[in-house]
Amino acid sequence: MDISPKLAQRANNQCELCAQTESLSEFSISDQAVLLCEICCNQINTPESLEPNHFRCLSNSMWSEFPEVQALSWKILNFLKEQSWASSLKEQLYLDDLAQSMVDELSVLEVEETNQSTTKDSNGATLNEGDSVTLIKDLVVKGAGFTAKRGTLVKNIRLTNNPLHIEGKVNGSQIVLVSNFLKKVT
Repeated sequence: MDISPKLAQRANNQCELCAQTESLSEFSISDQAVLLCEICCNQINTPESLEPNHFRCLSNSMWSEFPEVQALSWKILNFLKEQSWASSLKEQLYLDDLAQSMVDELSVLEVEETNQSTTKDSNGATLNEGDSVTLIKDLVVKGAGFTAKRGTLVKNIRLTNNPLHIEGKVNGSQIVLVSNFLKKVT
């Protein structure tokens, strides 16, 4: 595929995600295009072969001034949301209305809603993304060197693909918590 000179100039003849300079091609987003390398294109088009560490480069490219690059970065980060680094980057990314509309139109890397069991707290209340919970027991946090005390509030939790676990920040550290030791704050 021929690359438009305007796009090549805008991208400085390098992949707008990972900055590679070889095997570049246009990747269409809405009525716009992004210049991508063959590696990025192949991974986006075949998500089962996606290598998460390749996309650590999004920590730079997500700040692009071009909404189509921002939209594609958001879509990849959303697909990789189980990776703590990707989830953290996605939280930092603000999309204006134009970029958000591009995300909505992009049909690549769709995250399927699974039919997994719902995540419930110790009282059987259903936990949702963004809820706040409190700990009902002191929990030793392995690897972080502290104990999360009973009654600690954990805001804006994230669900994982395991209905028995959630992710949240305690003492500034992102950790995985067992839902049986939590109580939903209403």
